[in-house]
Amino acid sequence: MASVIIIGTGFAALTTARELRKRDSAVTITMISPRDTLHYLPSAIWLPAELRRGDELKVPLAGFFARHRLDYVRARVTGLEGDGRTVLTDNGTYQADQVVIASGGRFIRKLPGIEHALVPCEGIAVGEEIARRLADMDGGTIAIGFASNPKEQGAVRGGPMFEFLFIIDTMLRKQKRREKFRLVFFNPSNRPGQRLGDKAVDALLKEMERRDIETRLGHKMVGFEEHKVITEGGAFDADLILFMPGLTGPSWLENADLPLSPGGMVAADEKCRVRDRPGLWVVGDAGSYPGPDWMPKQAHQADLQGIAAAENIALALEGKQPRRAFKPELICIVDMLDTGVLVFRNLRRNILLPRSRIFHWLKRYFEKHYLRAFRG
Repeated sequence: MASVIIIGTGFAALTTARELRKRDSAVTITMISPRDTLHYLPSAIWLPAELRRGDELKVPLAGFFARHRLDYVRARVTGLEGDGRTVLTDNGTYQADQVVIASGGRFIRKLPGIEHALVPCEGIAVGEEIARRLADMDGGTIAIGFASNPKEQGAVRGGPMFEFLFIIDTMLRKQKRREKFRLVFFNPSNRPGQRLGDKAVDALLKEMERRDIETRLGHKMVGFEEHKVITEGGAFDADLILFMPGLTGPSWLENADLPLSPGGMVAADEKCRVRDRPGLWVVGDAGSYPGPDWMPKQAHQADLQGIAAAENIALALEGKQPRRAFKPELICIVDMLDTGVLVFRNLRRNILLPRSRIFHWLKRYFEKHYLRAFRG
């Protein structure tokens, strides 16, 4: 009987497993991950405003595994051997006909003093810590920023930082204590968020100006101190620092003989095949793919890659040539707690819809709709 191993239990991994099961009812699918819950990090932006609690964003996957007849192995991958289809873990060695790397990326924590900054997308616990610190603050400076992988500019996740910035501003205004705080947004680029398109960047910068949010743009990051952000353009004090560094591949790639991109991610083609490694695939943030320079590192793009990979794996198991390329597409609602803006981008269009209360509620509806497939 044919077998597939999927490394990970995040968006890319779960979509790949579900779509593969739709196409092949007989294949044995094993998911290897240290976590048997889905952490829905897109909604961590609402933790400071108490629209969500941390435990609400952790979805047990036992029911999902059972419905789709997936074998789950609780283990941490430590490397690959041979042709890449032998998976080494801290709980044994596993082999399969096809292996999918969907373990996600890793934030680059090389800047001096980065331990003084909170990295929101590192987990729900970080979002809860941001909420605690904000609740304890009577005033002061809050600095929020992000950067990319200097060796691979596409390896960046900036959208959530715009959301934390605007949500915190809105929350403080609702609490009638905004005047006690100074908000500063910082970024090495003069035009942060360029992946969203020029109109979106203009709109976001204008929104910051409207809200009296200071900007420190266009200066390379140097590091952090306990209460300070340091750039080549100078330093400024901050009582709370939220920072999203660039992404690279998972640490266990050091123990896997795989082709890597300049930024340290698994090099793949448009069909999610690892280059020169038959039977080995990569989806989501762990991979580096051909495509437009605006192609995002986000859950939606990971889902699209998972759908393409599943179809191609099913074909490969039948002895056929993979034929489906994933679709580059960006869909982003930049939430502001009570309103939001929507950005859509594909190979033909780049659309920005202006700030509206509808988009905040649309984002909340999408969360409920998306998680329905994994609950119970």
